[in-house]
Amino acid sequence: METIEIVMPDGGVAEAYVARPSAERLAAPERRGHGDLPGVLFFMDAIGLRPRIAEMSQQIADWGYVVLAPNLFFREGRAADLAPQRDLTEPGAREEFFALASPRVQRLGAEQAERDIPAYLKALRGLDGVAGGAAGTTGYCMGARLAMRTANLDPGVAAVGGFHGGGLVTDTDDSPHLGLGSARAEFVFGHADQDRSMPPEAVAALGAALTSAGLVASNEIYSGAAHGYTMSDTAMYDEGATERHFAELEALFARRLGPLDGA
Repeated sequence: METIEIVMPDGGVAEAYVARPSAERLAAPERRGHGDLPGVLFFMDAIGLRPRIAEMSQQIADWGYVVLAPNLFFREGRAADLAPQRDLTEPGAREEFFALASPRVQRLGAEQAERDIPAYLKALRGLDGVAGGAAGTTGYCMGARLAMRTANLDPGVAAVGGFHGGGLVTDTDDSPHLGLGSARAEFVFGHADQDRSMPPEAVAALGAALTSAGLVASNEIYSGAAHGYTMSDTAMYDEGATERHFAELEALFARRLGPLDGA
């Protein structure tokens, strides 16, 4: 794991984690002979770039990918400056943090996001050891919206995961689901149960949009899993749902990007 800096179109600089397979994984007999690996763009949740995002990025990298996870809030400040000051597993701490974080999410609108995404993809594809060809992406909470927008913008994105995402279907002209006609990816969604930011009618509308666009997709609600279920550093963590999401994401990337040879 390393941290790099990406010069952005607006003139700012975004920190980003870069995760690669562990040395032991690369030394395994089934590793790719040519050495290069597919790239995966990881879109963080609203809590920001922090150790949990590094852990998840590394787990994905160990499947046989190079993972880039940028600080989506680079306009607001450095990741360390925006990080929670309390343990978000404590009662009330997550709600207290989101009183500060939610305005950041609102300020990162579709126009800004769609200026930023090509720079993230360029940085990913320019990393040492990243193979040409198809890329993957996965996103969490607000990051699921950006993962969708990435596939809508770039037909070279072949696999998209979106988990406990919010606002994937809205009544605005820039709703992510309206751009799916431009996507060429396979999608896997794992929605939180009883999520006000993605209610059942929105999940159904997303499914209809995926079908209308002729896309291969899984669009499931994880029964009993709350919004934020993958984030083990918060009170919303659900181990079973998290492991299900990792299994479905790994299978998606293996289908569309390819695992390490023989894995």
